[in-house]
Amino acid sequence: MRKGKDQIKAFLGKDTEFNGRLVFSGAIRIDGKFKGEILTDGTLIIGETANLEAEIRASHVIISGHVKGDMSAKNKIEIHSPGRVYGNIQAPIITIADGVLFEGNCHMNKNNSKDGNKERQDSKLAVLPK
Repeated sequence: MRKGKDQIKAFLGKDTEFNGRLVFSGAIRIDGKFKGEILTDGTLIIGETANLEAEIRASHVIISGHVKGDMSAKNKIEIHSPGRVYGNIQAPIITIADGVLFEGNCHMNKNNSKDGNKERQDSKLAVLPK
C-alpha cells in the first residue's frame, strides 16, 4: 500500500460513468467512463478498461486505458500498453511504452519557479521496449 500523498483515495470502477469536473488531492484510479475535466495536484491512474474524454491537469498521470483530450502534468506522464491517447500532452518527463497508440503533440518543458514563465529545458522522453 502506498503512503501519504500517493495513497489511492478514490476508485471509479469498470461499470462507473461520471460526467463533470473532478478535483482531488492524493491519488485516484479510474477504470470506468469519465467525461469532463480533471484537476489535481496528485496522481491520476487510468486503468486498462477506462475510457476518458477529458482535459486533464495533474502532477503525475499513469495511463493504460483510452484517453481523448489534452493533458499536462507538473512531473510526469506515463503511457503503458495497451494505452491509447488522442490529444496533446505536456510534462517535463514523458514515458511511452511499446504497443501504445499516441496521436497528438508532445511538449516537454519545465515551469521556471522564479517567475512562472515556461522555458524549454533538457527533458526526458523514453520509449520503452516490450
